[in-house]
Amino acid sequence: MDKIDPENTIMLTIPASEMKQRFGKYLNSALQEPVVIEKSGHPTAVMLSLAEYERLHAIEDAWWGAQAEKALQSGWVGMEETQRRLQGKLNAEA
Repeated sequence: MDKIDPENTIMLTIPASEMKQRFGKYLNSALQEPVVIEKSGHPTAVMLSLAEYERLHAIEDAWWGAQAEKALQSGWVGMEETQRRLQGKLNAEA
């Protein structure tokens, strides 16, 4: 995963102390664009709107869904089949 480089990004970047003093201001800013929060001069966290978080989460879910579909099509078995096979092994050993 790429790291955020505050010198090469257009995102608003602020020190944590500034965030603490003006939280409301930056909360409003985060509704428009992500806000990078620095601690000791290093990017530490990002505050973003709920809509942006949900959009990113949906993208991640879609990616993992596609990965699971690829795995199933390439011969990996699903959870039900795995459980059936494990139960068969346990029954055979009993």
